[in-house]
Amino acid sequence: MTTSPIDYSRKWFVMAAVGMSTFLETIESSSINLALPTLVRTFDVDFAVVQWVVLASVLTQSALMLVMGRLGDTLGKKRIFVTGFVVAGIGAVLSGLAPGIGWLIAFRVVQATGLAMAMALTLGIATEAFPPHERGKALGTVGAIVSVGIIIGPLLGGYLLDYLSWRWLFFVNVPIALLGIPVALAYLPDTRPGGRQPFDYAGAALFFVAFFALLLATTYGQRDGYGQPLVVGLLAASGVLGIGFLLVERRHSHPVVDLKLFRNRVFSVNISLRFISFIVYVGISLLLPFYMENVLGFEPRQVGVVLTALPIFFGLTAPFAGTLADRFGTRPLVLAGLLLFLIGCITLSGLDEGTSTAGVVLRMIPLGMGLGVFQSPNNSVIMGEAPADRLGMASSLLSVVRTIGRSTGIAIIGAFWVSRVLVYAGANYVDATSAPAAAQAIGTRQAFWLAGGFIVLALLLSGWDWQQERQIKAEKVLLE
Repeated sequence: MTTSPIDYSRKWFVMAAVGMSTFLETIESSSINLALPTLVRTFDVDFAVVQWVVLASVLTQSALMLVMGRLGDTLGKKRIFVTGFVVAGIGAVLSGLAPGIGWLIAFRVVQATGLAMAMALTLGIATEAFPPHERGKALGTVGAIVSVGIIIGPLLGGYLLDYLSWRWLFFVNVPIALLGIPVALAYLPDTRPGGRQPFDYAGAALFFVAFFALLLATTYGQRDGYGQPLVVGLLAASGVLGIGFLLVERRHSHPVVDLKLFRNRVFSVNISLRFISFIVYVGISLLLPFYMENVLGFEPRQVGVVLTALPIFFGLTAPFAGTLADRFGTRPLVLAGLLLFLIGCITLSGLDEGTSTAGVVLRMIPLGMGLGVFQSPNNSVIMGEAPADRLGMASSLLSVVRTIGRSTGIAIIGAFWVSRVLVYAGANYVDATSAPAAAQAIGTRQAFWLAGGFIVLALLLSGWDWQQERQIKAEKVLLE
């Protein structure tokens, strides 16, 4: 099954390699938005063109995640992971040297392909490198690294833009890749499946196109509205191709997604909880900048500083939550995280036109803590329920579910916010962002109540799962 045994004494060296790949993605993704105005001026293009510098990376990375996860299980995680480092590094160099906006967008696709190869396997590699009783600690550490990257990205990016050039936003990734490659080569366990496994090319192609169409639909839908013919057509195509994908997966001996995983109640419930958590977290994160700028009159720089409260408290709680989950079990931590989420939704629903900066930050703390407390144990449950030869698949599924949850949160909570703001603004307004501050404040509060409703649904689902587990244990006792 493996060409070399797993040496748990190397676990922190493996975590170093995982951390470097995580930094590659989080620093890049959290800093590149700062460069968009500069790119508009540099290449003399409009925002509709320059936004593809971001979208090309997001769409490519998201659509390739599941395929790369399966390749990791088929060919070996180490091989795909290290190749991802190399491709991402080459893509970063080419992006930094791009002579025009078209070349930059194309090179971003190269970079995103490498990032997808590495990031799809991050949690699978971390799970494999640590003993089972330390799985929560490992995944909590990954969560903390994510938060650090999200905090560092905008700060470093702003410095590079002020004192050097936008090109250095890409060049700064090169030393990270150059450090990560030898560490990964030296310390990652080289686990590979025994025998030859056929790759599911049809399933991979169907998933890629279906998911890409879905992401394009949500991208254009946010900008132009979901009733536009192009958006409706993309959603329809995504649905048809998605059904075809499921049919192929049911019949293939080695599918890209093993649908049998979802027969496991614990796996399915916790995947669903992850999906709901990102609907809420991303939906709220989408609205907070509009509230702070349009209602409270904050400057963009001030908004950026205030928003760091979310990753800071996520990063502070994630490692401890993972360790506690290893000791006391995952269920209490998952429940505690969801309750903190709900508290965050309730406190944020009290925002108004006179809320102070401190008041905003204090209301955001339960949300950041909730994600930190919830995510590590939740990830631990999901990865723990996956068979050893499906860890790459499970790891990439976590990324896919996060992306779908983000898109769904933006679509549902964003659309609800727009509709409520326009109701209170009156017939003279067609753009929610230009509506009176009072109308935007009311719409924001009601959107946060909707977010709280999603968390209540998650709590009910978690309660049902707990009841099913108790019932199964009781039946086992009776049989004994």
